[in-house]
Amino acid sequence: MQKLNVIYEDNHIIVVEKPVNIPSQGDKTGDIDMLSIVKQYIKEKYHKPGEVYLGLVHRLDRPVGGVMVFAKTSKAAGRLSEEVRTKQFKKKYLVIVDGKFENKEGTLQDYLLKNERLNTSKVVPEGTKNSKLALLDYEVLKYNEEINLSLLKINLHTGRHHQIRVQLANVRT
Repeated sequence: MQKLNVIYEDNHIIVVEKPVNIPSQGDKTGDIDMLSIVKQYIKEKYHKPGEVYLGLVHRLDRPVGGVMVFAKTSKAAGRLSEEVRTKQFKKKYLVIVDGKFENKEGTLQDYLLKNERLNTSKVVPEGTKNSKLALLDYEVLKYNEEINLSLLKINLHTGRHHQIRVQLANVRT
């Protein structure tokens, strides 16, 4: 079983660190996922028989590491899901990208098209069939000239498939 780094826990929620390359929830690969890891942790810690309830409040893409919040009760899941839906639940991202940004801050607005078969997304022209608007703000916190990397703070306005990586890769090309 994967070691779990618990950041915060009470009767209603559990906040954990998701390592890179672990899916947030089960997928067709059958690889161990965060939802299963946290369920197992709760089952063992509290000696719970049978199935453990755990609500998935949000996801992080498999290649991404970061902080995840899970609901330990259905009431908490409902409240947190409502906060996500009404954008009261705030998510901030710190990312390291190759290269230097011309502007210290800005907004990226693109249209993304998801390829379900390949599990990829790409930037496409506005009006492309089945594309969706993707909007994010970025701020350059630091640039390291020696290794040509920038540290950015990202604020997502939309939550599209692989949005941050796809939009930033599009800017860098």
